[in-house]
Amino acid sequence: MSDARLGSGTGRSAADWFALLDGARATRLSHERIAHLLMVDHEVAPWWAQVITVRYEQARGLPSPGLQPDGSYAVTLGRSLRGEPAELLELLVARLAEYTGGAAPVTSRPGGRPTAEWTLSNGDVLTITVTPSTGGKCAVALTQGRLRLPERVQPVREALTAALDVMVDRQN
Repeated sequence: MSDARLGSGTGRSAADWFALLDGARATRLSHERIAHLLMVDHEVAPWWAQVITVRYEQARGLPSPGLQPDGSYAVTLGRSLRGEPAELLELLVARLAEYTGGAAPVTSRPGGRPTAEWTLSNGDVLTITVTPSTGGKCAVALTQGRLRLPERVQPVREALTAALDVMVDRQN
């Protein structure tokens, strides 16, 4: 994003935001804490807070959250849910149909640990892994990888959180 667009969208230039964050010693903060500081202390809209945070991290040589060795980004979320692995996988596949655009997943069940994987229309890859645990529960992990832009990490995290929250609601 250009400095002009950042300035028109937030009322401050990148240099101004960076000076403000340097004054707050933001290089010592996590990505989430930097964005939170911008939103709470400076009333920056969440999307702009993410943009400023990513630009700041890049400018200061800080690692961005979810950065993978190939330069893409990934988001992983997990929950512990009651149920059998195959049942939970099928339920998640059904619940994610709208999110995935109805694309058919590739599924496998290696050693009682079922997985499903989609290649989404934008090139991202979404994977569900269900691992049996104890007490009739399973560890469920959703990973969306191959994100090309760091600005997509937070919106993807929010969408995956909403998808898993539907599953947690089912548990109660």
